[in-house]
Amino acid sequence: MVLKVFFPSCCSSAESGILIGRWISEQSSAVILAVVHFPFIPVQVKQYLSEVQRVTKVSVSVLGSWSNSKQEKEESLSEFLEDLGTIFSHEPWIQISKEGGSKFWSCSTLQKHSNNPKEEEIILVYYDQRKVMLSHLHPPLDTATSADHKADDASKLSAIFDTVAKSKILFMTDRYDDGPIKLTHWQSDGVEASIIVELMKQASVPACMLLTFLLSLISGICRSRVLKFWPLSFLWSKLSTCEQLGHRLQHLQVISSNKKAQTQTQLMRKANIFVSLLIDVALGILLMSWLYRKNRIGHLADTLIPVADHVAEELQDLLQWLMGAPAGLKMNRALDQVLGRFFLYHIHLWISYIHLMSPFIEMILWYVGLSACLGLTVALCILSDIIALLTFHIYCFYVYGARLYCLKIYGLSSLWRLFRGKKWNVLRQRVDSCSYDLDQLFIGTLLFTILLFLLPTTALYYLVFTLLRLLVVIVQGLIHLLVDLIDSLPLYSIILRLCRSYRLAAGVKFRVLEQQDGKPLRLLMQINPLSYGSVVQTYRLPTYSCYPKDSWTSLCKKLFLGELIYPWKHKGEKQD
Repeated sequence: MVLKVFFPSCCSSAESGILIGRWISEQSSAVILAVVHFPFIPVQVKQYLSEVQRVTKVSVSVLGSWSNSKQEKEESLSEFLEDLGTIFSHEPWIQISKEGGSKFWSCSTLQKHSNNPKEEEIILVYYDQRKVMLSHLHPPLDTATSADHKADDASKLSAIFDTVAKSKILFMTDRYDDGPIKLTHWQSDGVEASIIVELMKQASVPACMLLTFLLSLISGICRSRVLKFWPLSFLWSKLSTCEQLGHRLQHLQVISSNKKAQTQTQLMRKANIFVSLLIDVALGILLMSWLYRKNRIGHLADTLIPVADHVAEELQDLLQWLMGAPAGLKMNRALDQVLGRFFLYHIHLWISYIHLMSPFIEMILWYVGLSACLGLTVALCILSDIIALLTFHIYCFYVYGARLYCLKIYGLSSLWRLFRGKKWNVLRQRVDSCSYDLDQLFIGTLLFTILLFLLPTTALYYLVFTLLRLLVVIVQGLIHLLVDLIDSLPLYSIILRLCRSYRLAAGVKFRVLEQQDGKPLRLLMQINPLSYGSVVQTYRLPTYSCYPKDSWTSLCKKLFLGELIYPWKHKGEKQD
């Protein structure tokens, strides 16, 4: 049988004493947590351990003795340490001694109450107590054939990590305390603390209370009946700026909540949201300072009107080209002229609208630039909405063309079923047989011929405006991809992985220190950090999407049938 003893490397130079820790019988492992030095009273040690066990819910006990031959060289010490096994009565009683003239340690076990004591092979594993206590062991993410074996190994390691993490109160006693018990652990020389962190904790309490009150007030206004009337409810549900503000409002409510995080996942989520908000606001303030420097807002307003005029002129040239013989195609002259003049009139209305708004554009942009202080994501969402408003005439052209094309496609498919003696059963949602008389077949043939010969003209207009609409949707999609990246990227976890990689543990690796016959094998346990991809996959924040998640097959089917590609989120559709 192999006995594994996990020994903290910070106790290697500790004075002689007794070892306290947890015995894991399922794994035949002993996790040493601290060393109690002489002199001590056994009753006080038992009382102290019972108090620690009551608080931490970890079965902490005296596991054995520790002898450092550099401090004590009396022969009676080893006998005294063996006699301590009868006072604390733990099976097996572990004896670890550090030999003065050798780099090897001796480790043995005593089983006084066993009738058939067996000689056990002992493996001495050193671990960094501070890193193990602060780290969080993650379960394996892959689903390979050896997943069960990896999960079993992870559960064994988690028992060791949990033992050290839950024994935090044991490490709150240092050598400067006046208590009757002197311990050696990773904080023996002084409890690790920061005055700045403590001051921030004290100041965060009233700040969180004030922020919670303000957020509850804003949430009450947002849930009021005023915003449920048609114009405001429509704008709130369609504009991506409103969606992003609501998303950030939920983040602020999570951060300012006075409810303490119960698990490591909740704590990391709060930290990731806080850092994401902080960096988002910092980038927004930088953007705002850049916009208001050297009158860039005025230059942007001066270039906006010429750009809009140039786009309108290009659209007029495109429509003039479509009203002629585009690419040598023979179009239906009457329908071509009607559609062309209809779209030209819309462009004329759009140009008039832009020039009517031109005196107010600089003022609008000036106030819009102030919204960047709410975050870069809010500014990007406002940019997306501005693009949607500036290209609204293109969206109207696309809707007109798509509706005409869709009407003709469905009309042709219905009339094609008429020729085959079929019809669509609306109640049963299927195609059934049907008999038609001569007049119905004549009218159907006439309508089919008319729709078929008008289809190329309508399809060409639909194709052109669909390409223009897809170009606008792609630009807005890239903006929203950047917004989703800022919203969902776990920046705190990535920074933690970069600076303190041991905090995010994926597993451990063991390095052989010394090995000699008759001596215990000495290993060094080192923490394997999570990969950056696993960090992003594990701690990625949920986000919203302003675009429905259609597959490529569904998108191509919609484009072929003339169904609208909505740029906004469908009503009642919530995506994480």
